[in-house]
Amino acid sequence: MTQILSGLPAEARKLLLETDWASHRHAYGSGEDIPVSLCSLVDQDARVRSEAVAVLDMSVLHQGSLYTVTAPVALFVAAILDHPMSLAEQEGHFPWDDGPPRSLRAALLGWLGQVAESAAYGEDPARDRANWEWQPWYEDMRSERAPDELAALQACRDIRPALYDAVEPFLSSSDPCICEAALGAAVPLLSTSALADRVPRAAALLRARLGTMTGRRERAAVARALSLWGLDTSDLLADSDPAVRVCAALGPVRVDRPRALAVLLDALRDPRTTDGWFPDPLCGVDGWFRFTVLRSALDLTASFEEVAPVAIAMVASGHTSIVDNERGPILFRAFCGRYDPAHSLTSAQRALVQAFVDTDEATGSIRCNWLWFRAVGLPENREGIAALL
Repeated sequence: MTQILSGLPAEARKLLLETDWASHRHAYGSGEDIPVSLCSLVDQDARVRSEAVAVLDMSVLHQGSLYTVTAPVALFVAAILDHPMSLAEQEGHFPWDDGPPRSLRAALLGWLGQVAESAAYGEDPARDRANWEWQPWYEDMRSERAPDELAALQACRDIRPALYDAVEPFLSSSDPCICEAALGAAVPLLSTSALADRVPRAAALLRARLGTMTGRRERAAVARALSLWGLDTSDLLADSDPAVRVCAALGPVRVDRPRALAVLLDALRDPRTTDGWFPDPLCGVDGWFRFTVLRSALDLTASFEEVAPVAIAMVASGHTSIVDNERGPILFRAFCGRYDPAHSLTSAQRALVQAFVDTDEATGSIRCNWLWFRAVGLPENREGIAALL
């Protein structure tokens, strides 16, 4: 322990020794046990390091939840990104950690990205609604946070400038895995208006590297970052790689909205191919890639009619496994102002409702989506929906 302490960067050692860890909480209780885990992150023993990273996932950021201990731990992790041990290969701890080999540095950058994503959630409702996991009833749940949760959230938001300053140097890493992990952390960190002044520099770094990149994954990740930061990606909408074009259209594009929307809709016409672009999801993108593409398309439309033919075809396809990630969001966009019984359904709304009825017996498309039907003010059963037709 003494040897590890002496080898820590000054800022990391100061955080470790001067933080009142017992006053903080993590998912399983007092934070007084955290210092040992933090020192273990740079232990010579690969198994010990692996267990320490697992503690970050299980206790400090359990299922994406923030705790009062999360912010000081994140600052410590940011302070050791340059530690010599960070270049050691990181072993997976859990049975599902079966991805390609990566360094400890890449693992820590990935974890900081998860902290940043949790801190950003709820900050911009419009951005949240474009997230493939968003559901309308989340809005009510977000207002029910306890004082400790709110304090933890604010603490994690307050440290974002320090976290980004630690992450930025690795956007230029020659290691593609480290570079991607750094970009995965930078995207949510720079999503806040408080760090808007850092976006031009980050974009310049990425643009400079884009010309030398040849791999789909690297170029798509850069296109996605630039797009999500609200920058002009119209040049990338004409890229020769469809995956890059789609990633360039994922953000709040306004410079060339019709072309961006067309790119997204083209990808949704062949969802199986789209899902196959990234067998290992890009940093910050979970679930099937088409879910993210769909939410971005729905967010980008000026009216449901623009996306109706593709959206209705997706509902009519009858996939039994898709509930909250396809049919629900499509329904919510079609009735974004809620259903008004005093007004007749539009032709696009009628066609969509008919698709729900036609596939209900085989897929439970109404029964499984009843919360979405409730959210838009429609009947929550097949009989009630059929009566509208």
